[in-house]
Amino acid sequence: MRTDDFWAVIDRATADRPASPAAVAERAVAELAGCDPEEIVAWGRHLEKVMVASGTEDLWAAAYLINSGADEAGFDAFRGWLIAHGRKAVAAAVQRPDVLANVAVIKAAADTGAVFEAEEVLGIAARAYEQATGAAMPVGERPRTRPEVADLWDFDDEDEMRRRLPKLSALFLEPPM
Repeated sequence: MRTDDFWAVIDRATADRPASPAAVAERAVAELAGCDPEEIVAWGRHLEKVMVASGTEDLWAAAYLINSGADEAGFDAFRGWLIAHGRKAVAAAVQRPDVLANVAVIKAAADTGAVFEAEEVLGIAARAYEQATGAAMPVGERPRTRPEVADLWDFDDEDEMRRRLPKLSALFLEPPM
């Protein structure tokens, strides 16, 4: 599966601005369920590639700040939320996670405490495959999609957080005025 084909499914699922990442996931599942099972598996493999590419320390740190903490599952679910916002959002956030401070809902989360997770996006291929075939999607060898927790820098180190993610730190670490 080509990268453009993978993102085209997400683009169609985000057409007309659905209300939530869950709605994006439902639309993508519905589309993929009508595809050949091999295409669904290929789409799932491409999702794993996106997860590998987005599995950076600084993006994890951004998720940690934004969501008031993020363990492994929380980081994965945050990236599911990000994927539901499309290719440009993922690319920008991977390249410079601090750009997330410019996203209106994230700015608002500094005051509201909203959490950004969409685990259902990560299950699109498996659900589509099951709908299409009535069977569970074959599980192959899975790549590592994030750093080891023991290898991360200390996300509770506010000075390091401010150095790496100054805009997000200003939103989420500074006391409200």
